[in-house]
Amino acid sequence: MSHERGIISTADRKRSVVQYGLPAIQVLLFIGVLIAGVGPLLWLLKSGLSTSQDILRGPMQLWPSGIQWQNIPDAWNRVQIGSYLGNTAIIAIGSMISTLFVCTTGAFVLSVLRPKWGPIITGAVLATLFLPGVISLVPLYMTILKMPLLGVNLQNTFWAVWLPQAAGAFNILVMKRYFDAIPRELIEAARIDGAGNLRLFTSLVLPLSKPIVGVVALLTVIGSWKDYLWPLLVLPDPRLQPISVALPRVAETTEISLQMSALFLAVLIPVVLFLVFQKQFLRGVGMSGGIKE
Repeated sequence: MSHERGIISTADRKRSVVQYGLPAIQVLLFIGVLIAGVGPLLWLLKSGLSTSQDILRGPMQLWPSGIQWQNIPDAWNRVQIGSYLGNTAIIAIGSMISTLFVCTTGAFVLSVLRPKWGPIITGAVLATLFLPGVISLVPLYMTILKMPLLGVNLQNTFWAVWLPQAAGAFNILVMKRYFDAIPRELIEAARIDGAGNLRLFTSLVLPLSKPIVGVVALLTVIGSWKDYLWPLLVLPDPRLQPISVALPRVAETTEISLQMSALFLAVLIPVVLFLVFQKQFLRGVGMSGGIKE
């Protein structure tokens, strides 16, 4: 039986130092990663349930004045977290829908329909990945202020966030890479059966691409949830701002304990989303290399 080669040989693994030292190192590394990942969330929860004085005097002490359960409803009502979370959810869901529509249809055209000008468009989309986002910030903002052909101003509308989010070159290329791996025999068989382009897209390509669609959707939602600069520019109206923009603005007039409670509520939702859909996310990432016949 062949054994996988590793950095430690089979003879070294039989030594007592390696037998007991290696698991100890692995446990220590696991604890370190766990503290680095979960520690900030736990501290945020602890601070959100403490008084402002306790946070300032003893940041690492566990509730010297007792657990302040009222901080959570106070943050929800006084800081209006519910309204800002609602705006964030609208932005995230709208961005997800627009992104999936653009990247799936674009990848379908480039990968399945394969027009003559497809390689040129693919190269142009790929070239945009090498442009820093700061370069396109001003032209994109001017476009939002006055849309070409339509001449309308999209500022203080959710469309100003949804439309730029949809034009993501990375998502289009990832989706195209997955579509390229779909066996051409399946596509040709569907065409022989009389399936048109729309039927081919909705009944064959999309069902086979559920894993990567889920990955792109989850990444888009999390990215929209934590985006700060662009919503700050195009949504100056406080009633439309997401949680990432609203929290720094209300921090000047809010107690630090309520700020921590609001931050915990804002962070909790994307963490829960990842934990709920982590199996689909990891499966989609693992299958992003393609589909085996």
